Amino acid sequence: MMTSVYLRRIALSLLIVLLASVVNAQAPSYQAAIVGFYNLENLYDTIDDPKTDDAEFLPGGLNTWNSAKYNLKIDRMSEVISKIGSDVVAGGPVVMGFSEIENRGVLEDLINTPVLKPMNYGIVHFNSPDRRGVDVGFIYQKNRFVVEGSHPFRLTTEDTAFRTRDQLLVWGKLDGESIYFLVNHWPSRRGGEARSAPKRKAAAALARRISDSLYKMDPNVKFILMGDLNDDPTNASITKVLLAKGSVKEVVPGDMYNPMFKLYQNGIGSYAYRDSWSLYDQIIVNSNVAKGDSSSYFLMTAKIFNAQFLKQKTGTFAGYPWRTQAGGQYLAGYSDHFPVYGVLIRRKR
Repeated sequence: MMTSVYLRRIALSLLIVLLASVVNAQAPSYQAAIVGFYNLENLYDTIDDPKTDDAEFLPGGLNTWNSAKYNLKIDRMSEVISKIGSDVVAGGPVVMGFSEIENRGVLEDLINTPVLKPMNYGIVHFNSPDRRGVDVGFIYQKNRFVVEGSHPFRLTTEDTAFRTRDQLLVWGKLDGESIYFLVNHWPSRRGGEARSAPKRKAAAALARRISDSLYKMDPNVKFILMGDLNDDPTNASITKVLLAKGSVKEVVPGDMYNPMFKLYQNGIGSYAYRDSWSLYDQIIVNSNVAKGDSSSYFLMTAKIFNAQFLKQKTGTFAGYPWRTQAGGQYLAGYSDHFPVYGVLIRRKR
């Protein structure tokens, strides 16, 4: 025969289950959109294009780049992309920006892999004047993001011989909601950080002008900047030129918010070099994405996708991104950068 204490425990357990079911029934239902960026580390095809090719990435070049290596690279990249944001929602990123792609063709090969083809991605791409022949690019799930327009913005400096990647602006409707994306790959640190810094500040100034122009046109505009900025969230190009703030509490209308700032302060990076971690790969949003209400998309969080399978397993560089190439040696890995992504959420309509 059951005791009164035991009966009370059963009754209490049933009450907890009942209350939980009521709360869940009354809680609003949300939908999420994953927005990602990935530096693909020299995604060249094997076809010789004298206008754009880096000669190292040809069958007869220093890296003996061939079809087997290229196909493995494409498969590896598609594997990564398909898993980005899967901790939040399945189905892959709704939109992805890329850097270090040779041409539109490599993106076509990428989205037509068996793992990505069911996600029904479209492509936005323009050729850049970069001397190494690499561009930025953009893919989007056509059933969720409708492209309304795109435009490449050329970065120019006082050095007339300088040629780098364009900044790619894409705009359209994300699940019916207007939004702008700007894909970046800012000038490298070749020649040293201090010597090359003015070029990245010029890139930041261009991105800020684009953002300000859109905000002036529409104070309710939603704008997301993504890219390999070759600077950390604390560098002057981002804090003093782009004017991206590291605390959402400080953001006022027209501002930009950098959610990667705190990740960097906590020692988390997307790129490792000489025993030091950097967070060059960033997702930065304007005030309307940083502080929106749940009736429309706003940024819930930003993350680095640094799953174990993307890391070097052994040796001096264990834990670093598992690269495709290093020091002229073929490593058969993924990329020298980890991808980053933002999670946008809103209440279901």
